[in-house]
Amino acid sequence: MQKVLIANRGEIAVRVIRACAEAGYASVAVYADQDAEALHVRLADEAYGLGGTTAADTYLDIESLLAAADRSGADAVHPGYGFLSESADFARAVEDAGLTWIGPTPDSIDKLGDKVTARRIAEQVGAPLVPGLDRPLADAQECHAFAQEHGLPVVIKAAYGGGGRGMKVVRELDEVASSYESAVREAVGAFGRGECFVERFLDRPRHVEAQVVGDGQGTVVVVGDRDCSLQRRSQKLVEEAPAPGLTTEQRERVHSAARDICAAVNYRGAGTVEFLLGEDGVLTFLEVNTRLQVEHPVTEAVTGVDLVREQFRIAEGQGLSITKTPTPVGHALELRINAEDPARGFLPSPGRVTGLRVPAGPGIRWDAGVEVGDVVQPAFDSMLAKLIIVAPDRDAVLVRTRRALRELAVEGPATVVPFLGLLLDDADFSTDGFAVSTQWIETVAMPRIQQGQVRPDPVPEQGMQRFGVELDGRRVVLGLPAELLQGLAGAGGAAATGGAGDSGGAADDTAVLPPSGGALVEWLVDDGATVAEGDDIAVLDAMKMETRVSAHRAGTLQQLVEVGAVVGADDPIAKINTGEQADTNDEQGI
Repeated sequence: MQKVLIANRGEIAVRVIRACAEAGYASVAVYADQDAEALHVRLADEAYGLGGTTAADTYLDIESLLAAADRSGADAVHPGYGFLSESADFARAVEDAGLTWIGPTPDSIDKLGDKVTARRIAEQVGAPLVPGLDRPLADAQECHAFAQEHGLPVVIKAAYGGGGRGMKVVRELDEVASSYESAVREAVGAFGRGECFVERFLDRPRHVEAQVVGDGQGTVVVVGDRDCSLQRRSQKLVEEAPAPGLTTEQRERVHSAARDICAAVNYRGAGTVEFLLGEDGVLTFLEVNTRLQVEHPVTEAVTGVDLVREQFRIAEGQGLSITKTPTPVGHALELRINAEDPARGFLPSPGRVTGLRVPAGPGIRWDAGVEVGDVVQPAFDSMLAKLIIVAPDRDAVLVRTRRALRELAVEGPATVVPFLGLLLDDADFSTDGFAVSTQWIETVAMPRIQQGQVRPDPVPEQGMQRFGVELDGRRVVLGLPAELLQGLAGAGGAAATGGAGDSGGAADDTAVLPPSGGALVEWLVDDGATVAEGDDIAVLDAMKMETRVSAHRAGTLQQLVEVGAVVGADDPIAKINTGEQADTNDEQGI
């Protein structure tokens, strides 16, 4: 391998670009139109536009990605995580094009990336399992029948993909159909495929997983284990290694099952086998992620194994650098720094990062996809960075992490940083009283803590200001003095005033405002229908997660936008008129 195209964006693209630099490979970035100024684009040796603004038109478009690889002369492709990282079709297309695929074989992805097939393999090797279907659901009715037979709660999950997208926990029978349809929509939007399956759901379980690497010749090594129980909306927020509080037997069971499942398909590359551990000690196989995980740095921190470099070694045919599970040294914690507002149910908060102060000191690692001036894009994931802390033991990690969070300041979008500080201080997350679960944030933490919003001082931008220009499809960087650009902006300031936002009029109390920016995917209520306060009226897709929009008052619904429209947080999607207002509107022809 000489030149690696990273078929991804954000933090993971930056991570792989840096690994390429250290390994002696040239790196090639790709970008959607709104990512033309992104950090991963600026750091790569070369960057090529994909010519679109949606995931489907860019990071999920196999033809566009392969065209970029061809134009750049890349001879290898690293998929990162998310997007097409678990697509067997993409892996085959890369290999058919004569390029090196830095990941599992297409056959392994087919077998393990498909959660239904992976479940069958887990059963064959004797891994622990709870009841579930061994094939995709035909429709919502079949899901309803399973719930009636096996009882509630059940979980509906996308057969292809992960990260909590396309995953719905159902606790009431009358919610099965809507949850199934929502899971299918999310799966299609995030992974390009809508197949879903169903299984019994363990209440208040811990999420425990094993990091594996395989040489593709039958050798699989478990690098270590992690706990990823602190989640919101079924997506991880805090991860740590090694998993605390496991008995020797439980840890060995997790490691042996993970090794056996992956060895059954001659696994090649890095992957993660996930399990749930119930309150009663029941362990069940969850899924296999046939890619690098977001939380891989905590395993790196306690084992010294660079997992991206390990991926490179395996892809080059050099085999594994380790032959057995390393003994972990110390303890590591990872906090996902997401642009989300915990006070509003973790709704996405996209926007420009106007100020950033990053913590430093011993045992601190900062993996980011943005710098000051960059934009957290509403069309993609909300994670802007990861804070990784390592120390001699878990208590020392908690002390160091609290210090790091006090230093960290993000100006611009709302983030989870204040909330993370509260989590670290909770007795349920302490080493001696560790009692968290995958539903702990929503069911325990949120109801009993108060969130505040930290607004650090902005960080001024000085010196040269650089921006990208695309020439013949290739991005080049143009730099101009910031003072010159400020002067130009000042000269045009008078012409820029007096816009629509300066109307000064009173707020429209009939307007239905979405909780965040996003795309309208479904109207739940017909235009002209009568709604009550609190009724769900629409479904919004924000950063690949669905959010329901509720009526803020009773009245008659007047739809203002069509399904598929992209709206901002301040853009009304509808009006709810009272009888008097509706009559007035009719008279005025509104």
